Amino acid sequence: MTGKFRINGREYSIEFDPRDTLLTVLRENGFTEVKEGCSEGTCGACAVLLDGKVVNSCMVFAATAIGKEIITSRGLGDQNNPHPIQEAFAEVGAVQCGFCTPGFVISTFYLLQRNPDPTEDEIKKALDGNLCRCTGYVKIIEGVKLAAERMKNEKV
Repeated sequence: MTGKFRINGREYSIEFDPRDTLLTVLRENGFTEVKEGCSEGTCGACAVLLDGKVVNSCMVFAATAIGKEIITSRGLGDQNNPHPIQEAFAEVGAVQCGFCTPGFVISTFYLLQRNPDPTEDEIKKALDGNLCRCTGYVKIIEGVKLAAERMKNEKV
C-alpha cells in the first residue's frame, strides 16, 4: 500500500506493508532518530508527535498516520540548528548514550507547549513512559527545567 505522510514539514509518498507500524515506516525511510527500543509501547524511545500528540510509534499502524502531521526530534531541531530543549539536554549532560534522548525531547516539547512552567512532579509525570537505562533521571529533569526557563525567556 502507498500513503502520503507529512513528516517534519515535508510531504512523502511511501510504500509500505499494511501491517507495518509507524516506527517501521519512519526508520526504513531514514528517520533513524526514532529509536526502536521495546516494540511494546513501554520505553518511549520511538515517541513522535502525531497531529500534535505524543505517541509511541511502535504502537501505531502506519496506515492510521496517513495524511497526519508527524514530527520527530529532528523536526524540532538538528545538529546545526538545535531546539532549546536539545541544547539544554546536551548542556546539563542529560544525553549519556543518547538512545532515549529523542523520545525524551519529544515528551518534553509536548509538556512545555502545554505547561511552560512545570513543577518537578509535573515533569516526572510528563516523562513517565520514557525509560533511560544510563541515568537516574536527575540530569534529564535538570534539562527539562533549563529548557523551560530558556523557552519562556525566548518565547519559543
